[in-house]
Amino acid sequence: MAPTVSAGQAGDALAFELVAFELVMARIRVPHCINRLKQWRGLAMRTDKLALAYQAALHLAAILIWARR
Repeated sequence: MAPTVSAGQAGDALAFELVAFELVMARIRVPHCINRLKQWRGLAMRTDKLALAYQAALHLAAILIWARR
């Protein structure tokens, strides 16, 4: 005979799976963002000589990626 699960236990399991899924998605978000930034050739190759210019390009790329979402 199969074990029975009460409604409370099923709800707890569903809530746990939802939280686990959200944690995985949050953890994956950072590498995905880095990969999107690497598609910008100047950022990937680090061709800027000044750190200020590189940072400005990084900010511009991040804003444009965010705006497309």
